[in-house]
Amino acid sequence: MTLPSVQTLYEVTEATWPQASNWQEAGFTIRDGQGGGKRVSAATLAGSLDDGDIEVAEAAMRALGQALLFMLRDGEGGFDAELADRGYEVIDPVNLYAIEAKDLARDDIPRTIAIPAWEPLRIMEEIWAEGGIGPARIEVMRRACSPKTGIVSRFNDKPAGTAFMAMHQGITMLHALEILGTQRRNGLGRWAMHRAGNWTLQNGGHTVSVLCTKANDAANGLYQSLGMSLIGAYHYRIKPE
Repeated sequence: MTLPSVQTLYEVTEATWPQASNWQEAGFTIRDGQGGGKRVSAATLAGSLDDGDIEVAEAAMRALGQALLFMLRDGEGGFDAELADRGYEVIDPVNLYAIEAKDLARDDIPRTIAIPAWEPLRIMEEIWAEGGIGPARIEVMRRACSPKTGIVSRFNDKPAGTAFMAMHQGITMLHALEILGTQRRNGLGRWAMHRAGNWTLQNGGHTVSVLCTKANDAANGLYQSLGMSLIGAYHYRIKPE
């Protein structure tokens, strides 16, 4: 089968990690993230740049108490240049990867590693908190489309890691993968991805995707080593205030 386009993965990202609300204003999509991070708070161009009124979008973000933050997607070079001219700085470039679920699925996943669990258990919330993923981001998970699940891992009879994933149009996207510092280098991230393959097939899906900041060398290396294809990218621009 053909892997999804980057435009499709943008849609999957939004469905599986959604803002509290959004609306169209002055040629932009404005998002109310309610503290859930950049992905749910950034404004995006909804049409052509000629139709956009950046000042109106900025006013809408200020009214929400959010940073002046735009997400730039593939093919938006003109908008990117316009924001640069206005003093916006690049922050957190992100890669988007995908792979057929059947190429990740395995029958030999250890019993206590990467166990599906939802609603989130207290230990999952504690592990996420250690990685800076607090209650506002867990609320994002609660808003996400279904089917969805968390993952909790144990290793050597101790808590080890957690993640979240949800499916949209047969495509699972895994988010918030967090492995405790004392449990890293044990292959737990790899097993979580294999579990994502199994879970996707069990729920009638066909593809697993993930996003990763370009600066995260370890995570990019993991996804590449699993045979995942780089589909595209996006980045943010933020206005220093």
